[in-house]
Amino acid sequence: MTRIIADISVSLDGFVTGPDPGPDNGLGTGGEALHTWAFSDDPEDRRVLREATARSGAVVLGRHLFDLVDGPNGWDDKSGYGAGEVGKPAFIVVTSSPPESVRLTDLDWTFVTTGLHDAVTAARERAEVASSDSRKDLDVVLMGGGATIGSALDAGLVDALTLHLAPVVLGAGTPLFTGGTPRTLVQRSVTSTTTATHLTYDVL
Repeated sequence: MTRIIADISVSLDGFVTGPDPGPDNGLGTGGEALHTWAFSDDPEDRRVLREATARSGAVVLGRHLFDLVDGPNGWDDKSGYGAGEVGKPAFIVVTSSPPESVRLTDLDWTFVTTGLHDAVTAARERAEVASSDSRKDLDVVLMGGGATIGSALDAGLVDALTLHLAPVVLGAGTPLFTGGTPRTLVQRSVTSTTTATHLTYDVL
């Protein structure tokens, strides 16, 4: 069964970027420390990354994050989704209007202009097709940014939440949680490495 999984790295004080994020500083000042685990040689970090990306039938992201990853300082062959651990799932972007051009033309982009709920529905349909083609259950992964994941949680669209808790205090930046609808979580797994604590919760 296809699930909707929110998956994001976060600091100990709850930020998904450092201060002053922007087109040339996507993760903000000091924010690179949030993703150290994704490029680690630690076997457990590699396993977490491999398993998380292997389940990706489709990936949802907000327009701001799309502009960063598709920008001149964004993804490349070494830093794209999954960092070489996965094929190329469909990417669904929530936006008010599609971009005029796309740099990463080798990826499958769909731009949904009718809201997050419709974007998640489109991603679920793509993931279900991919599941059928591969003969294994694949999920929809909400990769961010923080506002997209927060909105999805508030709307009751998320089945599971995976946090990669980095051992850093950023002091400011983009918060993951800014209030919203209370949700009960059930902890399902904890994996600790030298670079992060990987936490997975079911969202009730």
